[in-house]
Amino acid sequence: MGVGSAFMKGLAWVDTKSGWYPATMSMEERNLVRKIDALVLGYCCLAFFTKYLDVSALTNAYVSGMKEDLNLDGNRLNYINAVYQVGYCAFQIPSNILITRLPSQYYLPTAEVIWGLFTLGTGFVKTYNQLLALRFFVGLGATACYVGCLHIVNCWYKKEELGRRNAIYYSAMPLGTMVAGYLQGALVNLDGVKGIRGWQWLFIVCAVITIPIAAFGYFFFPDVPEKTTSRWFSERERQLAFDRLQADGFEKSKGIDMKLFKRVLGAWQFWTFVWMGNLFWLAPYGSSTPFTLWLQALLKPNGEKKYSEPAVNNIGTATSAVSIGSALLTAIYSDWRRTRWDMMLLAGLLMLIGNVLLLVYNLSESTLFAAFMLLGISNGPGNLVVVWAAETFAHDLEARAITLATINATNCMLYLVIPLGAWQTVSAPRYYAGYLLSVVFSVVQLILIPVAVFFQRRDEKRLAKLPPADVLSLQEVSDADYDAKGAIISDAVEVGSSDESASEKDATKIYYAEKKDLDF
Repeated sequence: MGVGSAFMKGLAWVDTKSGWYPATMSMEERNLVRKIDALVLGYCCLAFFTKYLDVSALTNAYVSGMKEDLNLDGNRLNYINAVYQVGYCAFQIPSNILITRLPSQYYLPTAEVIWGLFTLGTGFVKTYNQLLALRFFVGLGATACYVGCLHIVNCWYKKEELGRRNAIYYSAMPLGTMVAGYLQGALVNLDGVKGIRGWQWLFIVCAVITIPIAAFGYFFFPDVPEKTTSRWFSERERQLAFDRLQADGFEKSKGIDMKLFKRVLGAWQFWTFVWMGNLFWLAPYGSSTPFTLWLQALLKPNGEKKYSEPAVNNIGTATSAVSIGSALLTAIYSDWRRTRWDMMLLAGLLMLIGNVLLLVYNLSESTLFAAFMLLGISNGPGNLVVVWAAETFAHDLEARAITLATINATNCMLYLVIPLGAWQTVSAPRYYAGYLLSVVFSVVQLILIPVAVFFQRRDEKRLAKLPPADVLSLQEVSDADYDAKGAIISDAVEVGSSDESASEKDATKIYYAEKKDLDF
């Protein structure tokens, strides 16, 4: 009893001191958020972890015997990754539109089962062409995971909670990459067991981890707050989950129609964050496969390889490890400050320094290693792009879902094209074109950060000048204002009863305070 009491006191202390659950939060709301953390964030992290566990397995298998067994010479690794990206990109935006309509508690775990089974099949391919086909279907199955889970996570939390939860969710990506490296290093010992190569065992083990997590999703994962019927939430908790988001400025679904695309394409958030997110994620590309291949290419003075296969896989996880730490620390700071731009600016500067050092290249081994670590550290705050976009699109759930999906879909397309030109495997480990392009990306994304700050502060100033909702309810709003794109907020102000005349109802439409035509 004493141990249990001490544990609960310790948990309460961590909750308060870390700010994970603010001291002002009621016990009822705190218990609800704990449940959301376990069921929503817990499943999304596990799903994202297995996605990157399965995806990263290819690079680890490549440097552990797959290259020789399947004759993957030249740029074949690039083509395999490109085929995966084709499958992954194919359904991104439609998937995130569908997830606002379909029950995500079934949709997302089903997608996980699909990519898990194709990951299992990857371990038994015999030819390069078979590998291409399997990787396409792994990508297709994984389409819904990142953007789908990301959308769901950002539908359950208040703005002051988003930074840390998105950082935890993001951390599942480098964690999956790290575990894949550790597994491959360990599974070298199983090479030849049951007539199966060590790299094949990696895909088998990954699938064995993936399928049970999908089963967990079917049983525990809820839908979004306004639609959930989960047995794990009481009626009171479901209502509280919905009400607290409404009070924080998050609007409920507006539905899908042609006006949706006008709202998206007319919003500064869409154009700014799509570009910023892509550049932020592409600029530190050198911290992934190029880092692993650089380690593999290092030689001792006598000409022997400096690191063994297990050592390459294990050391190759270093950039992922530091990105987890930077993601968590920068998220805690940004939630405390309630700003996202300052940590992104710092990360962008570190990214630029790292890429410049790698572009120069003719430096000591320790300096180049430090440059790779800078890219890993700068990777961490990348998830703040998503948080920033979600916050500024709080008024429009569908527009938020499409924007987040577009960021990832365009990123996939760029990952499909850019490595084939700038990061060709035959250029390893120098990658001059790749690092030159990364320097350019680093500079441009640093310019976009103050652009987003300008638009956000402009909108905040305009909102501060708006009269309260009870005053807005008395104003007649024209159809042009009602339908105009680019709304800053949408206050649902419904006045009058169902027996009002048509003209009276027209005068009490949902009011859109929109950023272009109204004079604040």
